[in-house]
Order: sequence, then structure tokens, then C-alpha cells
Amino acid sequence: MGLVFEVLLFPDGEMSSAIESRVIEAAKNAVRMTTAAGSGHPSSATSLAHLVSTLMYQQMRWDPADPWNPGNDRLVLSEGHAVPIVYAVYADLNGVVGKSPAEKRSLKVEDLKTLREIDSVLDGHPNPAEGFPFFDAATGSLGQGLSVGAGLALAARCNKIDKRIYVIIGDGESREGQVWEALDFIMDHKLTHVGTIFNCNGQGQADYVSQQQSAEKLAAKLAAFGFQVEVIDGHNIEAITAALAKVGTGDKPVAIVAKTVKGWGVDSLKDKSNHGKPLAEKDLAAAEESLDKVARELNIRVTSNEVPRPPQPVKAPALPGPDKKIAIAPFAEAMERAKLTEAVAKNKLSTRRAYGAALLALGHADERIVAVDGDVSNSTFANMFAKAFPDRFFECKIAEQNMVSVAAGLAAGGMIPFASSFAKFLARAYDQIEMAAITRANVNLVGSHSGVSLGADGPSQMSLPDMAYFRAYGSVDDGFGRPIAHLFHPADAVAAYRLTELAANTANLCYVRTHRPDVALLYPQDATFRLGGSAQLMEGDALTLVSSGYMVTETLKAARELEKAGVKCNVFDAYCLPLDTAPILAAAKKTGGVILTVEDNLVGGVGSALAEAAALTGDVRVHMMTVARMPKSGKSAADVLALCGLSTADIVNKAKLLVK
Repeated sequence: MGLVFEVLLFPDGEMSSAIESRVIEAAKNAVRMTTAAGSGHPSSATSLAHLVSTLMYQQMRWDPADPWNPGNDRLVLSEGHAVPIVYAVYADLNGVVGKSPAEKRSLKVEDLKTLREIDSVLDGHPNPAEGFPFFDAATGSLGQGLSVGAGLALAARCNKIDKRIYVIIGDGESREGQVWEALDFIMDHKLTHVGTIFNCNGQGQADYVSQQQSAEKLAAKLAAFGFQVEVIDGHNIEAITAALAKVGTGDKPVAIVAKTVKGWGVDSLKDKSNHGKPLAEKDLAAAEESLDKVARELNIRVTSNEVPRPPQPVKAPALPGPDKKIAIAPFAEAMERAKLTEAVAKNKLSTRRAYGAALLALGHADERIVAVDGDVSNSTFANMFAKAFPDRFFECKIAEQNMVSVAAGLAAGGMIPFASSFAKFLARAYDQIEMAAITRANVNLVGSHSGVSLGADGPSQMSLPDMAYFRAYGSVDDGFGRPIAHLFHPADAVAAYRLTELAANTANLCYVRTHRPDVALLYPQDATFRLGGSAQLMEGDALTLVSSGYMVTETLKAARELEKAGVKCNVFDAYCLPLDTAPILAAAKKTGGVILTVEDNLVGGVGSALAEAAALTGDVRVHMMTVARMPKSGKSAADVLALCGLSTADIVNKAKLLVK
């Protein structure tokens, strides 16, 4: 279908008619493309036809030819399964697609038939990483989009860009607790430029939504939260326009509760059993006739040559590209600024405190650095940054899921976010972390109090499977030859300082695992670190010991005990995953072909990485010491390590057995 794009202005009163014409065509295309794909959600898509069309043709200030423009208003489709309606409007506007501006092309209406094909940019759910840059984050795992929108609004505020962020949420989706975490956060930070839109069609997947998610109940809840609530007919262009025009104009955030019909315009899609079911090819003609009938009843003149053009983006400063590298101050200078010089002199400094000093140094080095925390900044030591840069620190309180998705939004808005909490509490947000990984979001997560060295607080506060989780994502290619995730596990304050700097300069997801106890400095202050790197801290000929994080200190103690007994060992600190295993395997071949790894986490971390690599060579054996018993509270780290079979004595005994 050839569409004409010369229409620039519509006389008063004709804009709604022009949009209604596009609504009919967009609904038809949503039905057609899901039928062509053999899967998808045409009923959800058509329920949003008027809302999405009003936003994309009329209300949003954006340039379809430049979806990367920092001045564009943004749309986050939290109800990600309804994405065909967005694709339909985007193609009607010839919006640009591509993984980068260098490979951009215009999306055509005929491209819609490639929905969900393996080489198509039109994924089954929103995903900018696959070449649809109109979106800022992957959505589809429900409940996360509003948090992303809040992060985008914070980034716009940091960059002084007067743009609006619109977020569409399903009524059934609003049962997700993260939605309400995000609403709290929006109120806390007065994010009036976020327009929250609830699509209330009354149907979920298996049945009708609960009455607790009815339009009336949602409106009451939103009013109680402090929002300016607009309850509208979600298929009335004038009502939608009037409500959207209020976003960003008052001192309260606006929440729109739009009453819609699932399967709008297509009689065969309206039954509650039709969620996620495309029409058969033989039923397409009847569906199109159903939409044409609606057009006739509403006196809508359907045309292909009157395509409203959205308003131009707001003016925005040019933002630094992601390739701009950040260099921070020397270690000693940073420790002095963070008031940690005395701790360094005493040779007792925790990696979590050194992370705080590194974050502070990064804040001084680059204005793109921002931080979010989950009400534990005085334990993660993100409070150092908060005191120095209050306009770039955003307290999320006890809502880790919201925190991670806010960080993803900040990253999409051009910032470099660090999100910190206890490592155990980040487990609550593993789904959000996974969606950030799918997005290829440049988010840095910092989990403190990790492992069993936490001691007295017990296992409910200890993170044990995190090494395996992040290592798994480190084995996944991002489509550009890079790992989707890196894990940094510093053994001392110098390593924590420099690995935090490395995280800030590394694309995609990064996880910095820090610990509570103070440890001695193991590295010279000018030590350097690299992606995939390890460092040999002792040399020997009897056995190769490998560890990371806090357990490097324990492993070194054991190695010194072994040396006294005449057993000299190699000791490696494997501080980064994915790990370049070659240097360690080469060293192990000179010590009888045996490696002993020592970790304060469940199986799946450094030992597993080395075992997998050794299996390919066939001439190195890897023995692992990990947390094989559920820990409990103990008065000291030593007590818990002994309970879990990871004490210095345990390492010594295991090493002697292997040498024999």
C-alpha cells in the first residue's frame, strides 16, 4: 500500500477524524500481521488502537526518521504483548529501524508480515536490541515498564531535556507489585513528566481480571497514591487527547485510566478466550469487514493518503556516546577524598567500602554516572556518592525490582547507572536483571554482603547462587561479539576500586560482588585489571589454588600454611567472569595437572568455569570447594566458613589430600 506523507497540518476538528482513519487501518494491520506470524495478540493490540494512534500521530513529540534523538518523547509498552499495534502505526509513519544509525532503514507496511520471523526486527515483544529503537527496554515480563519509564524521566531531568515519557500498562498486569513500587517512586521523585496509562479492557489471559483491577478500583488506588487521575473512554480520540495533554503540566503526575474493549472492532476477537490467539487466514476477510462496518457506523473516512505527522522533538543537548571512556583518580587520592586513608594505613579495608570510594571518584570524573540504592546505602557505601551528588542519587527504598528497572531506564536515557543493594536482595530482582540483559542495558549492579563471610546475620542475608547466575549470562553473546554480562569479584580494596572503574567502562550488564569484612590489601596501589583477567599471587610447584573475592584472603592463608609444611602452591585470583582460563590451566599443568578452587558461593562459579575449560583439554583435573551446606548464623566469618567446610584448615587438608 502506498502512503502519502505530505499532509502537515489538519484544519481544526479534522485531526481526530484523520487519526480515526489510521486507527482502522492500524487495527487491520495488527490482525493481518499476527495471522501471518501464526501467533501474537491481536485482541490486546486492537484494544490499544486509539491510545497508541493518538500518542504516536498527535501527542508525542518525536521524529520517526530519528528514533535515537534524545529530544524525542518516549513510549514504554509495559503491556508488551500488544506490540503489533505499535508496529502498525510505526510502519504507517515509515519509522526508522536498525541496530544503529549506521544501518538504519525505514519500516514499510509490507514489512509487517515479517512479525516474529527469525531475521525480523519485529520481535514478538518489544526489544530495542533486535533493531527497533523506538523502544528503550525489552518488555513482556509484565509489571516492569513503569519503572523503566521512571528511569527515563530521571535521565531526562539530569540532562535538562523537557520531554515526556508515556507508559501503557494492562489492567491485569497491574496486579504485579512492581507497578505499585514504581508509582510510589514516581511520587517520591515528583516525576510529573511520566504519563501513566492503564489499559482497562477487563480481560486477562485465562479469565476476566479481578475486581481489584477494575477501572474504578484502579482510579481510587491511584488517587490515594496522590496522582491526578483521568478516567476516560479509551476509544474516544477527543477524550484521549484531552487527558494526554495534561501530562507534565501540573504539580502532580497524571494517571489515565482508559476503559477499552479487548478485540475492539473485530467481533470474533472479543470473547475472553481469545487472548493470544491470531485469526486463521480464512477469517481475515470477516475481521476486516467488521472494522469497515465500525468505520461506516462512526462515519469515519478511511484513507491511505492522510497520515498525520507527529510534532517535532524538543531541543536536547548532544549526549556523549557510550564509547567515551572514564578515568578516575589514583587510588591514594580517592581514598583521601573518601576519608579512608587511615583504613588503608592500617591495611584493613572492606571491598564494599572501596566500592563507595570508587563510585565517588566516578561521580567526580563524569556527569553521566548516577546511582540508585535500596535503602542500604550506608552499608553498600553508595552514600558517599549520595552526599556529594544528591541530584544524581535516587533512593528507591526497599523495592529492588523497581530499582533495577529504573536503572535500565536511566541507562536507556544516556546515563551510566550503578544500582546497589545487598547481593541477596538483588535476587528478588532476577527477572528484572534478565530483562535488562535482553535489552543489552548498560547497567552496573553492585551486591554487597555477599557470600558466607557475612557471619552473624545468617543465610537470609547471604547471596550464594549469584556467581552461577551471572556467569551463565557471561556465556551469552550480545550479537556484537561481547558477553551480555561481566562479573567482577574483587579480593581487596585496590581491586574493588579498579574493577568498579572497569565496570563503568564496560558495555552491557556488569555485576560487582563485594563483601562485608575488612581485609588486607593484596595488590599494589597501581595494579591494573582487565576483562577476563586473573592474577597470580603466589608461585609453587605442588598444586594450583584458584579463588576470588573474600576467599582469596583465606586461600592465601592456607597457601602459607602449606608452604610451611613444604607444599608450595600457585595461588590465582580469578577476579572476572567470563574468565580467560588459559594462564591458569597452563600453570596447573606444571603442578601435576590439578586445580583446587575455593569459593564462598554455590557451585557454578569460578570452579565450574575452569572445569568446563579443563574438560576440553583433557589434561587438567579441577576439584571444587564451594558452599555445600546451607549456612546459618555464626558470631564470625570464621565460624560460618568452618561450618561450611571452607576454613583455612579445610583448605589445607583438602590440598594435602590432592598432593598425595
